[in-house]
Formats: sequence, structure tokens, C-alpha cells
Amino acid sequence: MKKQDAEKIYSLLLQQYPDACNSAGMVVCRGSPFEVLILTILSAQTTDRAVLQVKKPLFTRYPTPAALAAAKTEDVEMLIHSLGYFHAKARHIIAASQALITKFGGEVPGTMEELLSIPGVGRKTANIVLYHAHGRNEGIAVDTHVRRLAQRIGFSNTDNVRVIEQDLMAAFQKNLWGDLTDLLIAHGRACCIAKKPKCEVCPISRYCRFFQALSKK
Repeated sequence: MKKQDAEKIYSLLLQQYPDACNSAGMVVCRGSPFEVLILTILSAQTTDRAVLQVKKPLFTRYPTPAALAAAKTEDVEMLIHSLGYFHAKARHIIAASQALITKFGGEVPGTMEELLSIPGVGRKTANIVLYHAHGRNEGIAVDTHVRRLAQRIGFSNTDNVRVIEQDLMAAFQKNLWGDLTDLLIAHGRACCIAKKPKCEVCPISRYCRFFQALSKK
């Protein structure tokens, strides 16, 4: 895809979802760096609404990395049992907190390499934490929505999330990377849904490979 088309898509999505890139959007990724890290780990395969429901009870009981690092797994599971994969997530956030204490002095690190050394943290989570906790654009978080839209719109021709990230990074200026994730997620939830995309009301349909192929049929 041409860079000018990618930039136009970005502009149109920003007009459509003006709150996606400020404090009103991506509410799961708001708070202290510690909260952003833990909530992002918890958000995998779970809705934002579900994660936000466990946020207050979890951080009221375990407000610091030290407190969560010392928690019993079964106690954490009781607080987050409404989330998908809560057994594994409880272990991950406790182990992540322990890593913050033992490796980073209780602070959330600010580099990709350091974040990837934390249990439960992959590139997607690391990119989200770097941007929303530290204001750094080191890559593009590719979640389910971003992967689907990248393929449909025509940014990428693969299902490999690492290659999709590289394709998106090549298509957009670096200063747009963090907000691009938020915009694509917003569009994926509101319009370009998985089973039946709302192409008839999509603001970027004229640039979309999926829509063009559909129109030819």
C-alpha cells in the first residue's frame, strides 16, 4: 500500500474515532506503569469491560509490585476469576511482579528487551506498555483486531503477527505507531468486526482491499 493511502486511512480513522487516542480511549491502558503492565497482561482474550471490573478490587488489595509479588495464587485467582484463563493470568501477574522486584527495583522497565524478560509479556504487551506507560513508540501492538484489519485493508499479506507489525511500521511514520494501534482497535470493535464487517458505513472502504474484492463479486 502507498504511504499516502496509509496516511489518509489514519486521518480518516482519527476523524471517526477522535477519543481513541486520548484519555477517553483504551481505558484499560490507563494508570501507573505498574497498573498498565498488569492490566495489559490480564486483557488477553478478555473484554476491556471485564478487566476494568477487576481493576479496583485487585489494586486495592495489591497496590504495589511488592504486594502482588507476595500474593498467594489462589487469592489472586479469586479476584480475577471472571476473566478468561484466570489461572494462568494469576500466575503471570504474580511472576511479573516478582520480576519487577528482583530485576528492576520495583519499577516497570522502559525498554523492549527488559520488558520481554518479564513473565507473561510478549511483543504486543511490551509495545502497549512502552507507549501507554512510557510514551515510547518502539513498535506496533498487534492484537486480534489489528491483525484482522491489517490483512483486510491490505497493509499486510500474512497471518504472522511479527511480520504484520513490520509491515505496519513500514507503512506509517514512527510517531503514529502507538495511536495507530488504538485507532485500528476502535475500528475493529465498532465497524470492521470479525464475522460481518459494516462495509457500507466504513469511512475507509475506498482504500480497503477486502471491500474492493467484495465489490467486484
